[in-house]
This record gives sequence, structure tokens and C-alpha cells, in this order.
Amino acid sequence: MNDFPIVDAHQHFWDLERNYLPWLCDKTPIPFRYGDYSAIRRNYMPADYRQDTRGFNVVGSVFVETEWDPRTPVAETRWVHELAEREGLPTVMVAQARLDRPDVAEVLAAHCDHPRVRGIRHKPAAASSPDKVFPGAPGSMGDPAWRRGFAQLAAHDLSFDLQTPWWHFEEAAELAASYPETQIVINHTGLPADRSEAGLAGWRRAMERVAAQPNVAVKISGIGVPGQPWSVEANRRVVLDTIEVFGVERCMFASNFPVDSLVASFETIFSGFLRITEGFTPQERRRLFHDNAVRFYRMPLGQ
Repeated sequence: MNDFPIVDAHQHFWDLERNYLPWLCDKTPIPFRYGDYSAIRRNYMPADYRQDTRGFNVVGSVFVETEWDPRTPVAETRWVHELAEREGLPTVMVAQARLDRPDVAEVLAAHCDHPRVRGIRHKPAAASSPDKVFPGAPGSMGDPAWRRGFAQLAAHDLSFDLQTPWWHFEEAAELAASYPETQIVINHTGLPADRSEAGLAGWRRAMERVAAQPNVAVKISGIGVPGQPWSVEANRRVVLDTIEVFGVERCMFASNFPVDSLVASFETIFSGFLRITEGFTPQERRRLFHDNAVRFYRMPLGQ
């Protein structure tokens, strides 16, 4: 499988010596789902990524915004384009825009002046557990100000990368139904952190609810569990359930590097994805590892 073409549908670069990313640069760390993230508070550039991905035929990648200083979101887009021109990676990008800010129209227009921009990510306000969901909370998917910003994506032909816990997928499904012209891509498999039977059952029901909307796809990534090694045995059910729910045509594999280097190597993760999908046809695997990312992110790569 060393020649198998891979498009990494979700990865990051950062240069902390030149650019300000508060969560990585500030002295005090933020609460993080993988716990201690000090190991990634360092520069991570295309040379590092190529070293991590050696042995795999990565033919393209989707850069996703990195929680850059929100006061200057378009500066990240300029930096990424300069990096791509110099290094050949990333292929395309998902930029940052705070959808509930009054200047969102100007920010979106400025992003779209850059040809590699395909979508926007803004993590909506989220509850810490299913029992604490408050519909319409400020900054959430139900907030009128947030939705006014979201409504502007279609005019720019921008997709939306949605990172939120699965217990907000009722809101996400309603959002997708209200804006069918906007492609939504669920990040990190809906964050199935609770691997108890009850937790996985709740996650799957939520995934089924949002997958009922045809304009929603999903990236299979970010499924590490703190304190446990990343393994096929631990993640097979999550991967196969996701593909069963969304179908082969709406799933993409991604590394989330360097963030997921906190739980496994690129080799461990992608070798695991390949093992889990051994029973799929060659055409199905090509869609999951390559073609779907090319299609959803309109990448200038041959099919």
C-alpha cells in the first residue's frame, strides 16, 4: 500500500517564532481534550510533516485554521499561501472567521481573495456535556448573530468545517437543513471521547441525526483517547460505524497532525485506517483516502 494515494483532509502548520497562536504561544495552557499538549508547542512546518508521513504517498493536504490570533484572521491565510508557494504544501485551506463578529462580511471577502481558500472553520460555543445544552446560547449554532454570519458562506461558495461535540448535532442537523446550499464537514468524527457503551450509543444516534442531511460529510480523525495507545482494536468500531452511517461517499480520512502526534505516529494512524478498511473494495478505499477530499475541497488534483 506504499503507493496508495492519500489526501490528508485535515492537518496544520505553524511557525511560533513568527506568528501568534494564543493556545500555543501563551504561557498558560488551555484545557485540552488530549491533556498535556506541551510536545506540540513548537514549530511544525512542511519539512516536519514530510518526515512524519514518510513511507506514505501523500499527494495533497487540507490545511485547517490553527486558532491563530482572532484579531488578524486573514494574516494566517496570507501566511499559508506564502508557505504553499514556497513549500508545495498545503494544497488548499480552511480559514478562520468568527461568524458572530460584526466584521464577518469583510473577513470572508478578504479570505476569498486568496485562491487556496475553500472553507471556513469557527468552533461554535458548546456545552461540556449533553445535559448542559442550551439551544440558542450566545455564540452557538442557534445564536441569530452566528447564523447571520453562517448565511454569508454560500455567496462566497465556501464550505464549513464544524468542530463540536456530538451532543450538538441536533442543532447541526437543523443548521444544515436551513442552509442546504452550504456544505458542512464534521471534524474529528464528532468527537466520540466517551467510549462507554452508553457514550458510543449516544454518539451514533447523533451521527445518524446529522447524516440525514445530504449536505453533511465527515472527516475521520481525532479519535485518540488520552492515556490509551491508538490502536485498531480501540478505534475499529468508531471508524466502521462512521462509514456505515455516512456512507463511503461522505467520509474522508485525515491525520490532524501535528495535534494527533500526541497520541500516535502518522504511520500508526494511517496503517490503522488501512487495516480497518481491508474488506472494502479498491474503489471504496480510494474514495475514503483520496477522491472524497478532492471532491469536497475542490482540490486541483487528478482523480
